[in-house]
Amino acid sequence: MPANVIDLCSKLVRIPSVNPDGDPGTTQTGEARCAEFVAGFLEACGAEAVLEEVEPGRPNVIGRFPTDREGKPKVLFAPHTDTVGVGGMTIDPFGGEVREGKLWGRGSSDTKGPMASMLWALHEMGDEVTRLPVEVHFAGFMSEESSQLGSRHFAQRYPGYALALIGEPTSLKTVHKHKGCLWADVTTTGVSAHGAVPELGVNAITKMAALIQALDTEFRELLVEVGAVDDLLNSSTINLGMINGGTRSNIVPDRCTLRVDIRTTPHLHEQGGALALLTDFIQRHDAEAKVTVVSNAPPLNTPGDNALVQKLVECGATLDGAPWFCDAAFLAQAGIPAIAIGPGSISQAHTKDEWIKTDDLEAGVAFFQKWLRSL
Repeated sequence: MPANVIDLCSKLVRIPSVNPDGDPGTTQTGEARCAEFVAGFLEACGAEAVLEEVEPGRPNVIGRFPTDREGKPKVLFAPHTDTVGVGGMTIDPFGGEVREGKLWGRGSSDTKGPMASMLWALHEMGDEVTRLPVEVHFAGFMSEESSQLGSRHFAQRYPGYALALIGEPTSLKTVHKHKGCLWADVTTTGVSAHGAVPELGVNAITKMAALIQALDTEFRELLVEVGAVDDLLNSSTINLGMINGGTRSNIVPDRCTLRVDIRTTPHLHEQGGALALLTDFIQRHDAEAKVTVVSNAPPLNTPGDNALVQKLVECGATLDGAPWFCDAAFLAQAGIPAIAIGPGSISQAHTKDEWIKTDDLEAGVAFFQKWLRSL
């Protein structure tokens, strides 16, 4: 058993659990070892723990604490066990070193720090958890950093929670709103020809250039017009993130693909969503262009007046919104009221020298205990 929450967080950071998608920067990928460690910790705290494989070697870890009577409302503590890649880091990503009042390493902020505070709060409360007016469960989700496979898998199988607290570094604010996220490929087509006689072909890159100009001006304005300006999230946005076209400089390109990232407000989602808006816009500007979905995730918009959310506010966690995306949206989509909360700052997530203040870890423990006891 770790000595304290700082020791627990350090042990979690020392277990590589890098998401294998993209460029992980290490061969030590996957969440299995971290999930196994968390399962052992949960069992030592008196919970029943199981590993549910979502993809080969990549499980969710689920813990259920005993209760003194059936029929209580269920609450869920749910951080994620994976981290982003470690390429380019300037510190030992798996060192878990404590110095200067900070704990350093990949995941210390996002989101092994919040996870450690949640777990240590439950450990310190001991048998008191059994007598609470709620039944307490824990879930460590795999693959939050890519496609949110763990939370999707869980939400389909385990409905009925009164509230899910998704572990993220929110500076202990209650993030009850965040934007949705659409990744889509826009593809223009042309006709190949020799580069010496380009007039015999149709240039797909030139066609894309016109679309880029329209997306960067007219479509940005349309996002604000249709999606409105949210009091916490501001307006929907688009980023033109990647482009690929052509095969050789002496061939007129017959294909060009642009990948866009659109972050959507709840109001835009209610108006039909970004995909419909983008598809209609592209078709009006280039009838031959195609839009292909890469991923499409809904925004989060949990009512701030939810009784359990209001208990968080009463304990000092003011309501807030976020431009980033997390697992909370997929639980909310399945009918589970969900918010994101945890110690640490999002500004330290994914950085080359990621860290979390040790004082913040301890503040997280005190807050989660205070909230549970307030129920």
